[in-house]
This record gives sequence, structure tokens and C-alpha cells, in this order.
Amino acid sequence: MFRLLRFLHSPLRKPANLQQNRCCSGFVSRMRFLNWLKGDDAACLAALQDGGIFLFHNLAPLLQRTNDGSFRPVWLSCSDVELILLGLGSHPSLLKDSVLIGCTKEKQAQFCLDVGDLDRMLVEERSKGTFVDMRKAFFLLSDPEAPLVAKGQALLRWHQATGFCSATGQLTYRNQAGSQRVCGSTIYYPKMSPVVLVLVSDGKRCLLGRQKSFPPGLYSALAGFCDMGESLEDTLRREVAEEVGLEILSMSFSSSQHWPFPQSSFMLGCHAHVSPTHSQLNVDQSELEDARWFTLDEISSALKIRAPPTRGNTPKLWLPPRHALANHLINEWAELQKRNNKD
Repeated sequence: MFRLLRFLHSPLRKPANLQQNRCCSGFVSRMRFLNWLKGDDAACLAALQDGGIFLFHNLAPLLQRTNDGSFRPVWLSCSDVELILLGLGSHPSLLKDSVLIGCTKEKQAQFCLDVGDLDRMLVEERSKGTFVDMRKAFFLLSDPEAPLVAKGQALLRWHQATGFCSATGQLTYRNQAGSQRVCGSTIYYPKMSPVVLVLVSDGKRCLLGRQKSFPPGLYSALAGFCDMGESLEDTLRREVAEEVGLEILSMSFSSSQHWPFPQSSFMLGCHAHVSPTHSQLNVDQSELEDARWFTLDEISSALKIRAPPTRGNTPKLWLPPRHALANHLINEWAELQKRNNKD
């Protein structure tokens, strides 16, 4: 029964090039360490002994409230998770389902594991945390933690949805790191769907929209999936035309981000400009519940709201969390407007 545990607690031996090469940067060293773990099942499995494991329950991440009222992920050691599994009648071999998601600056491997088959409340009690819906968790976590949690959930969801080969219908099998699944000679890799996120401006105002599923008062930049054969520019122009009836004059790329919703999207953040004389909106109600122009003063006030509003105290406008790409685009626009106003 405990053969797996003895194997996990065997020492992790790093290849010579990782032990001796001291001239590369810390970032390069970490990336090569992770790449090594992805390609060596035995090394990845052994890395669990010193790794940190982040638990999910049916894709809901485990969070813990800190003394200052904020939230953080609950990182557990391998032995912590073993005790939880054994205490709830589960076999420790479940640890082999852990997925590699990163490593610390000290090269401590980081994993995630979904324990959806276990009693949710009992896991929370033993781990001193709370499983939180991912959409809510994204507003509660800080900038450096949210992307890692999003990556973990996206990989776990991908494994749950890719258990069978689309060509043969046979079972697929993962490598230990969880970076791929294989059926015969076919290798499947995790995928993201490309999405254009665009903040439209008429020179003085910026355009934000909201879907019916958004919480009251929440507005964001316009977004749309790339159709097959489209370029980024094609998607941007089409989505703005479809959703609000405007024609783009110019655009510029800002930055990108992985976004866990609806099922792992690759967000491409852009700024776009329309003529102020042709800025009348014609909103497609099947796409958006509402879209409107906002002034710099309105945006500046909304950017000061640092946490999701409480029920019964909803402002007219609040924005996506600070680590969201939409918030980054809105901040960029606001800073540019302030500089232009000074000039």
C-alpha cells in the first residue's frame, strides 16, 4: 500500500547540466528545471516529495483568509496531502494525478490536484481552507497568485475533458507532469482559444460593455473569439462592428494574458480608435446587455474601487480585478488621457 510513498520520498537527482551550469540566470535555470520535469516522469514524481500542492474540488480552488482580510491559496506539502487522503479513506496513489504548474525561485516544484471525489467539507476542515468558485476567487486573489491558480484550473479541466482520443476513441494517457496526453502515436497538448480584448476610444472617452452574466455594475472591454482564418486585426474589426456597430480607424497591440474563462482563453489585449464624429452606438442585444461611453473622471473613480462591492452597495461602474488584462488596458488608457490633458 505504501510502495508509492517510499518512491516519492526517494531523493531527486538533477541532471549534470542543471547542477553545474551556474552562468545562466535564475529564470533560465527555472525554465530548464521545469522542462526537465516535464520530460522525465521519474524525476517529476520524485519532485512531489519537496513540492507544494494546491488543491481543487471540482475545479474550485482552495483559499484561506489571511489576518488582513485578503485571500491566498493554501499550499500543502506532499505529506500534508497524504495525511488528508489517508484520513478520508482515499489511497495515496491519488497524488500521482497531481499536475505540474510551476516552481518557486528556489526551484520547489508546484503542483495542483483535484480532490472532487472526497467530501468537500471534510477536506476544508483538515486543510483549514475554503473551496471558492473560480470566478469569485479571481477577484479575491492578488496579482502574482491569480495566474498560477488559473493555470492550475485550466490544466485540470483539460485533463478531465481529454480522456479519450478524438481519432480512435481510445483512452489517452498523460505524462507525470500533466503537460501532454498520448494515444499511440498521437500526442495532445493543452490548448487555449485565442480571444481579442479591445478597449475602444473616441479620443476623449472609452467604450465598455457588459454581458447579462456580469454582476450588477461591472463593465469591461469588448471581447470576442477569433474565427478560423482570421488575423488579430480581422477579429477586432469584426467584433466591434458586430457588438456595437462601430468601424475601427486604427488599432495597436498592448499585451496578452491567459484567462481561465470560459474554458481557457488566450487574451490578446488591444487599443482601438474610432472617429468621434461616428461614435453613435448600435448595441447588439444578443451579444451585450449594455455598452456605453465613459469619461476619464468616471473611469478614474472606478479604478479606485479595490475590491468587489458588497451586496446592496453596488456602484454604477466597477471594473475587472487589477490582474485582469481588461483592467490593464483601462489603466493604460486613463494614464494616456491624463498625460494628454497636461499637454
